[in-house]
Amino acid sequence: MKIEELLKMFKDVYGENKEPIRCFFSSGRVNLIGEHTDYNGGYVFPAALNVGTTVLARKRNDKKICLYATDLKELVEADIDKIDEYKNIRWGNYQLGVVKELKEAGYEVGGLDMLFHDTVPHGAGLSSSAAIECATGIAVYSLFNNKPIDRLKLSFICQRAENRFVGVNCGIMDQFASSLGKKDHAIFLNTRTMEYRYVPLKLGDYKIVISNTNKKRSLADSKYNERRSQCEKGLELLKKELNISCLGELDVETFEKYKDLIDDEIILKRVRHVVYEDDRVLKSIEVLQKGNLEAFGKLMIQSHISLRDDYEVTGLELDTLFEEALKIEGVIGTRMTGAGFGGCTVSIVHKDAIEEFIRKVGESYYAKTGLKADFYTFEIDDGAREIEI
Repeated sequence: MKIEELLKMFKDVYGENKEPIRCFFSSGRVNLIGEHTDYNGGYVFPAALNVGTTVLARKRNDKKICLYATDLKELVEADIDKIDEYKNIRWGNYQLGVVKELKEAGYEVGGLDMLFHDTVPHGAGLSSSAAIECATGIAVYSLFNNKPIDRLKLSFICQRAENRFVGVNCGIMDQFASSLGKKDHAIFLNTRTMEYRYVPLKLGDYKIVISNTNKKRSLADSKYNERRSQCEKGLELLKKELNISCLGELDVETFEKYKDLIDDEIILKRVRHVVYEDDRVLKSIEVLQKGNLEAFGKLMIQSHISLRDDYEVTGLELDTLFEEALKIEGVIGTRMTGAGFGGCTVSIVHKDAIEEFIRKVGESYYAKTGLKADFYTFEIDDGAREIEI
């Protein structure tokens, strides 16, 4: 929907008054490489996408937060002083959690009318929740505080909202990318130290294509916990001779020297993935700074193979999308992204091959799995920001 249409809907829902209506946006994100490394203190490499959450917001003269979404047609009203009472509402708890965290962080908050329009495909693993949180955060902050918000602080506020209010124990990557994303750049983030830097991602004639398996991810949570536990066991075995606090401190050379401390083959495979995946992230920065997109694509392919063979979180659906993508001329990189056991692949595809990619990969995927995949073409965009009306 265009801003004009959103403005009309806002006024239809909330009526007119003298306070100005302001517009804010925050992006969905994709992690390009660096998978299952974040909870091991390793490196991730996300980028913000040109889809996300748009929020129109206007001050009220009371302490009510009013929320309305274009796709739900449902008005939620909450009292700022009683926000904890709304934790279990069907929709709106992500937004209210952010309001609560802003208030507890010492920022000024007040009553607002808010209208939300979300363009992130739901269920595609592109972090629509982080987009909602960061758009809410920058809107609420900007209407009641005079100086610009620190985007890093915003990402932590939004993460805390999801952890404490919604009850989802997510890491920082999603909110970080949604808040600090930069057009035509990916973000190298060290999850151990929170140091980050922008890395140019000039795609030229290539596009980011997300392929959604549309498989229900029933195994993802239990297998995630299992992989996390296996990594912790590997770390404990390595700590018999190494002074490290997480696997993210381990480089390839040190791992190869001390890997015999891990006498369980499964545990060894899990640790090997984490160590080499971190190394692939570092190599990605090197090749992209030289403008070598094809070399980055090869690292993406290696990442998927490691996630398939060593970390074992792919499965038939993701592997089929991966294998079929590589058959298309014009694909220079592809891999699963996210937790695995369903979800999506991310591919770098030449613009002239996208139509063929969607048709052929889609047909082969359906023939092999009985499922219909969805495909989305994206560009790399900026993160949380105000949009002039």
